[in-house]
Amino acid sequence: MKKIKIIIGSLFAFLLIWNCADDENLDFLDNVVAPTNVSALFQVTQDNSGLVTITPNGDGASKFNILFGDGTETPAEVDLGETISHTYEEGTYTVNVEAVGITGLKTQITQPLVVSFNAPENLDVLIENDEAISKKVNVTVTADFAVSYDVYFGEDGNDTPVTANIGEVASYTYQEAGTYSIRVEVMGAAIQTTEYTEDFVVTEILQPIAPAPIQPNRATQDVISIFSSYYTDEPGTNYFPDWGQGGQGSSWALFDLNGDEMLQYINLSYQGIALADGTSVDVSQMEYLHMDVWTSGDASRIETSLINNASGTVTEAPVWSDLTAGEWTTIEIPISDYTDQGLTVTEIFQMKFVGDSWAAGTVFIDNIYFYRAPTVTGPSVTPITFETPYELSSFDGGDISVVANPDTNGNTSSMVTQMVKGTGQPWAGSKITLPSPFSFAGSTTITAKVWSPRAGLNLLMKFEDNVPWPNVTGTAEITATTTVANQWEVLTFDFAGIDPGIDWYNMVLIMDNGTVGDGSANYTIYIDDISSDPMLDFEPEFSLSSFDGGDISVIANPDTNGNISSMVAQMVKGAGQPWAGSKITAPIPFSFAGGTIVKVKVWSPRAGLNLLMKFEDDVPWPNVTGSAEITATTTVANQWEELTFDFAGIDTGIDWYNMVLIMDNGTVGDGSSNYTIYLDDISQN
Repeated sequence: MKKIKIIIGSLFAFLLIWNCADDENLDFLDNVVAPTNVSALFQVTQDNSGLVTITPNGDGASKFNILFGDGTETPAEVDLGETISHTYEEGTYTVNVEAVGITGLKTQITQPLVVSFNAPENLDVLIENDEAISKKVNVTVTADFAVSYDVYFGEDGNDTPVTANIGEVASYTYQEAGTYSIRVEVMGAAIQTTEYTEDFVVTEILQPIAPAPIQPNRATQDVISIFSSYYTDEPGTNYFPDWGQGGQGSSWALFDLNGDEMLQYINLSYQGIALADGTSVDVSQMEYLHMDVWTSGDASRIETSLINNASGTVTEAPVWSDLTAGEWTTIEIPISDYTDQGLTVTEIFQMKFVGDSWAAGTVFIDNIYFYRAPTVTGPSVTPITFETPYELSSFDGGDISVVANPDTNGNTSSMVTQMVKGTGQPWAGSKITLPSPFSFAGSTTITAKVWSPRAGLNLLMKFEDNVPWPNVTGTAEITATTTVANQWEVLTFDFAGIDPGIDWYNMVLIMDNGTVGDGSANYTIYIDDISSDPMLDFEPEFSLSSFDGGDISVIANPDTNGNISSMVAQMVKGAGQPWAGSKITAPIPFSFAGGTIVKVKVWSPRAGLNLLMKFEDDVPWPNVTGSAEITATTTVANQWEELTFDFAGIDTGIDWYNMVLIMDNGTVGDGSSNYTIYLDDISQN
């Protein structure tokens, strides 16, 4: 019988941390969850004896209880990292594996087991390159009369097989791409095994499979864009000027990833970007150069040079940046890194990219722009993206939702969050997750309005990074206590000393930590106006309405080519009035202090569709005292494009609360697909 090597390094590390910790400092137990990823590996001896060795595993498990499924009534207890053997008669069984965590939390799974003394037959072997991990190969085998299989992946120097249950996946990551002879040995309880061999081409992922992460939307006056889909690029820019690189085997292309275009520089020796002839940009008032770079790993660094042409004298300065293989690297270069080298940056007319060795490899570059901190402050309700601004979730018996405010005495908000602690774990609670991190740059003190059914209720607030539990690397928690019952009060949480270098994406809330709730009114609280950056008040960011035959709603994006948003607005013009349309109402006025340009991504079923945009004050119709309207026309059909509405001359002294949208004003719609459009990413600048 083969020896089974069990790796228990992670368990040893956990026990070491446990033993070294202060016995009284058991805060981490507050978030211990039941074991996850529970499984069992079956290995059967090929001697017609029916002896099966079972190796259970699971994240967060310390031991396992195994019911063999053959009528044996007493479960066998197996410690993590150990195996157990059991002899079966021929037949089909359901094995029950119960994983037990250090706090007693349990997770159960069942796995089928077929024990047959017939040799495996009717093999179906699927060998695939992994779609997300470069040079990783996944093998899946199904067969009659089989229990498990070994895969010999055929890489020199590695003769150890990877073992998996029938129907499950065996994976291996190669050092190099190429063709390998992969041998599969399929085993049941019979003496005879069945083999399969295939010469398989292992491929390397040489291009990004997802767009670069979306960066914060910035006002136009704070950005000089060279190449980006989020901002207006400098006109006439040449992204592939021929500087003679072709002689060194270097080339370039515009790479399209499902509608998201990026620059592809192949066998990078040096490549460049040149602004239109006779033009340059002054970046002396900007603070950073931003860009996103992806490489498969054949380029470990990239040099980015700015080239200036002040008074006809060409000078340049380089800055090196490290790259991470197989993922997007976001690069933020301070402009001071160039000016400290003596470079004048008032007339930048070229950029240059250099690999870390001659013809170093291929890089993909996106979102190249200069930017500075916002120069216009004040309220703004754009961009309107139709995405949920936060995600609510709960764990171990907690429940959270947004509800109508049940008590407007002391808090006039219309919507608040309701938190309930049900019969579950004593640490049952809820979580608020943001698409961008909470910021502690301005203050480390968090306040929240809380309505509690009783004084003395303890509310724990904890911040966590976005690493999935139980591998969270950063936490910070504070508990505050209510002092009144059945009314609103403000609780204060002082996170002095919190590490501002950690990206805090998650706010965890637990009431009466350590006590099991019962889901009653005694364990129901309401929370509002969490004062942080951003402010969480749980009011809708905007309201949607329609008139005279129009209809508007938020739906899943029907076409992600050219727009990767998950949610968009659908606008339909039905059989009503020729001016039928829809309205977006903001809780605070749209601001034109930073600029009068409004841009909207629009998907239209036809070119030539006219979309009227009108701003109105908040005086009820027909007594509206201020309005301003612009019409833009689509130029393509059945795809996304960005329309621009220039409201130059709009009266900035009026509070514009309403954005009115009308398609083909003057024509009666019919509610068909010909009068259905989609809108997204409404931005002002």
